[in-house]
Amino acid sequence: MRYSIPRLGQGEIHQAEIEIERSRFIAWLCHAPGVADFDALLALARSRYPDASHHCSAFVAGPPGEQTAIGFSDDGEPGGTAGRPMFQVLDGSGLGQIGCVVTRYFGGTKLGTGGLVRAYSQAVQTALASLPLTDFTERCTRRLKVDFAGEAEARAWLTSHDIPVEAADYAGDGVTLSVGWPSDKPLELTALEARLKGRVALLEA
Repeated sequence: MRYSIPRLGQGEIHQAEIEIERSRFIAWLCHAPGVADFDALLALARSRYPDASHHCSAFVAGPPGEQTAIGFSDDGEPGGTAGRPMFQVLDGSGLGQIGCVVTRYFGGTKLGTGGLVRAYSQAVQTALASLPLTDFTERCTRRLKVDFAGEAEARAWLTSHDIPVEAADYAGDGVTLSVGWPSDKPLELTALEARLKGRVALLEA
């Protein structure tokens, strides 16, 4: 499966801010391949703005459409007015591995439930509009055994097909290459076998 994710390093955040009826809404986005990455973002927002009225949140710690590693919180706002709308924006964006916190400073004017839904949704949308993205390919590890003479050829073929070599184990009879095979591609080695004149074997995981 291939999809877009935030182009942000570990601990790096992307931020945007809007103001509605004198309330500040500060949106934080991060790359969240795991729930712990989102937890770190939420902790950072709370420590950076400890006096804020609310730190509402939503995350998708997996591919688009993920059903398990997801979550959202209203953090004291009326039920359903913040976390769920934020999650719906993330879910509708088609992005994966993304965490979001919206920090609110209350400006003195109540927005009502509909106004809150629109405000939190708009804050996330504003941040997403300028978020740098990169493509992500889900991969599974496969092990290929080649002789020493064929290693360079095998590596060149793998590189040309955008298949990274994750590890190499050397033994007396050759080298075992652990490669990140795209999970959305069939395991087809005919071309590589032809290039190496059959001197390649797929090992069981």
